[in-house]
Amino acid sequence: MRVSEFYNLNRTQATLDFVDVDIENDTAVYIDPGAIRVLPDDWAKQSLEMISTFFHSVVDALQQGDQARVRELLIRLQEPNETHFGLSKGKSRGRGLGPFLVGKICNNLTMSKAARTGILEDLEDTALFVDKIGKDIVSDITTNVIRGMLISYTQSVCKMYGIPLEEGIYSGLAWDPQRREWCEEYTKLPVAKEKPLLLVPKAIVRYDLYLTKAEYFRKYLAPSLRDEELDNPASKLVKVAKDGHRSVNIEDIIAEYDKGKDSVADLTLKRVELFHSYKDDKRKNPSPLLTHDELSDVTGSPRVDYDTLLNAVLRIPAGQSGAQAYHRAVEQLLTALLYPALTHCIIESELDQGRKRVDISYTNVAQRGFFDWLTRQQVPCSYIFVECKNYGSEVGNPELDQLCGRFSPLRGKVGLLVCRSFDDKDRFIERCRDAALAQRGIVLPLDDDDLSALVDEVKKSLLPPADVTEMVFADRPDPQEFKVLHQRYRQLVS
Repeated sequence: MRVSEFYNLNRTQATLDFVDVDIENDTAVYIDPGAIRVLPDDWAKQSLEMISTFFHSVVDALQQGDQARVRELLIRLQEPNETHFGLSKGKSRGRGLGPFLVGKICNNLTMSKAARTGILEDLEDTALFVDKIGKDIVSDITTNVIRGMLISYTQSVCKMYGIPLEEGIYSGLAWDPQRREWCEEYTKLPVAKEKPLLLVPKAIVRYDLYLTKAEYFRKYLAPSLRDEELDNPASKLVKVAKDGHRSVNIEDIIAEYDKGKDSVADLTLKRVELFHSYKDDKRKNPSPLLTHDELSDVTGSPRVDYDTLLNAVLRIPAGQSGAQAYHRAVEQLLTALLYPALTHCIIESELDQGRKRVDISYTNVAQRGFFDWLTRQQVPCSYIFVECKNYGSEVGNPELDQLCGRFSPLRGKVGLLVCRSFDDKDRFIERCRDAALAQRGIVLPLDDDDLSALVDEVKKSLLPPADVTEMVFADRPDPQEFKVLHQRYRQLVS
């Protein structure tokens, strides 16, 4: 039974910001600190500070030979069953971390050349160079370190979705980045089947880490080693053709040199620039968020049904009596429709110390498409704001001014004004154009017809090709391009 089923949320995975895990068994995804590293919001920045200060504390202690400090930092790591991530069969039981394995990790880190010589810069690097550390261990360590942020996130989404919290739940250990020590307390958490839950944003989970030893070796170390072998007249790996052409098979390089993580560390020590190039390239091209279908498959949740979500909006009568239902229905539709470009939905988000509120806000994490294009155009849009107006009458200047008043250079200056219809749509677009040209911000007005067009566009982009010719040659739309939004933006700035 998934979280959404246990708490009767009447939502599928596509309309939830967290991973809709089974409340008893494990779900085969992992928290990737590399995914946290590229998120622009404050939650991610605070989480990254925790990860960085913890890992640097461990590395500093290793390089100073302070074994007591290393053990003090690592031995407190616990089995994080509350997230229900991993590959345990049957009920979650934290196969990743345990006292014996933590002891092995402590030994391996102490003996690791990568740790002693300064190659290790980030927690995720350990999966490349340190034995007994893989995606499951990195995920478990990350969970422990950012537990405080996950508790805060869990409390926030529980409030948003109406999930009850219980008082006096032991938090488990969490990292304090200021004191650089572990801390613990009692807090409020959801409890399912007598076990506390920690909910995790789907934006930070992956099937694997974004840095992997296999990719690093094959794409960076192996080509360099091949060139070195070709330059070596005595190389036993070089094959000489009848015409004198010399070649080295990459598979032979891997078989000869890849003897485990210690050997990869040794090879890297002499070619550190390759490792830095690998990390730089990966950060410029971060791993994409899991798709709706991937999340649905791994959680066993029904796949996204855009028509059902759209119809839930369209069937609500216009007017004040349906305002709250309209607000919630629009949020569910947009949360599904705009993912993975926009994530971390907050309903009735507070701004300016609570003096202002906005109906819906999203964090812009787009790696391509319209919202990424806005970022590259240097339009402030770290957050995208949405106001919902279920009016039966004309939307006018007060509603436009309200949304513009939520903008700021740091938060972002792009928003969607979603309403049922316009008496004179062209005139309202002109008002939005005036606001844009006066540098008050970009307000993209959308009515029922526009929402329907967005749904049609996304559905079309996801249709399988009719034949091989179409697959190869057709100009298929990008599901994150959102041409309806792009065209509306052009109307405001051209």
